[in-house]
Amino acid sequence: MKKLTFVLALLALFCTVNLSNAQSTRGFGLGVIIGEPTGVSFKGWLDNKSAIDGAAAWSFLNNGSFHVHVDYLRHVNIESTPSGEFNFHYGIGGRLKAKNSNNNNSDDARFGARIPLGLDYNFSSEPIEIFLEVAPVIDFSPKTDASFNGALGVRFYFGN
Repeated sequence: MKKLTFVLALLALFCTVNLSNAQSTRGFGLGVIIGEPTGVSFKGWLDNKSAIDGAAAWSFLNNGSFHVHVDYLRHVNIESTPSGEFNFHYGIGGRLKAKNSNNNNSDDARFGARIPLGLDYNFSSEPIEIFLEVAPVIDFSPKTDASFNGALGVRFYFGN
């Protein structure tokens, strides 16, 4: 379990380092998400329509657990105004949920796929994005199960 968490953390770090060199006018964003899960969120733009995002967060369901996800996102512009840009995003990604030990019973970690769907607003005058996202989740391990993630968040962008 520790090895898998370490590998996923390295993958997320690799993505953030490579994304900082990506060609986009938006750059790399770091912020927070509140909901299921709640924690730290990042997003790196690959171009003006696609990005990689992820989170290292805490899930409060079922006695709590550490949650990591990384998603590939595509964006569709809904409306652009002088004050900002409103987008719909969709994508696919993976999630690891590391369970805590509880009363000498250790629950297995869960690994599965996410299908994020959401709305983003990027301000023109400030390097800030607010977003709302829901993501159906299908766990493949240790057993097949379905659930949802949902969160509201904000990111500050360190532009190019």
